Amino acid sequence: MGTEPKETASKRRRGIACRAAFFFAAMALLIIAGCGKSGKGAATDSEKAADVEILNGLLAQELTLADAYARGLGQLRGPVRAVAAEFRGQAQVHADALTKAIRGLGGETDAEAEKAEPPGPRSGEEALRLDYEGENRALALALEGAPRLEFDAPRTLAAALAASHAQHLAVLRQGLGTGLTTAVPEAFESGEEPPPAALSDGPETSK
Repeated sequence: MGTEPKETASKRRRGIACRAAFFFAAMALLIIAGCGKSGKGAATDSEKAADVEILNGLLAQELTLADAYARGLGQLRGPVRAVAAEFRGQAQVHADALTKAIRGLGGETDAEAEKAEPPGPRSGEEALRLDYEGENRALALALEGAPRLEFDAPRTLAAALAASHAQHLAVLRQGLGTGLTTAVPEAFESGEEPPPAALSDGPETSK
């Protein structure tokens, strides 16, 4: 996945992670400020309750995705492992932002990660394909949820989540062996694009 020096790549990833964390934290604060003025919470406001339900669905998938990345890390090596670890951290940042958004609407978080079926991934390629499926699912849920959200700030958060997951999918395709020209196969990501077929030289999971 490129020849960028390890130290430079590590600094760049840390910078990206910090900016992502700042963005989603700021977004959560915007939701709290924008949705809490009426003094009514999700318990008495049907519109807020509807948004909380959607946000809890997104939260459950982010928790599931973070767990998927954690389970697969042991099968990955080199740059792909570093990327998966970073994406796991970003899924947790997403989860934190969604938790704050739900509380900003006066709601309660009741989301839990889906239980993974044993055994865990047995190869780097299998780990990446499971991560890919989770990212696809998270993207589809964010795209589906965004237009259904009643309040502007949660809607913006959902759109930001969709953009983040679309970026992750492009990177995971490269980790699975595709080139730059096929890392973004369509003009729009839908959450339905299947992972690339196995290539003869295998994915970049052991370099």
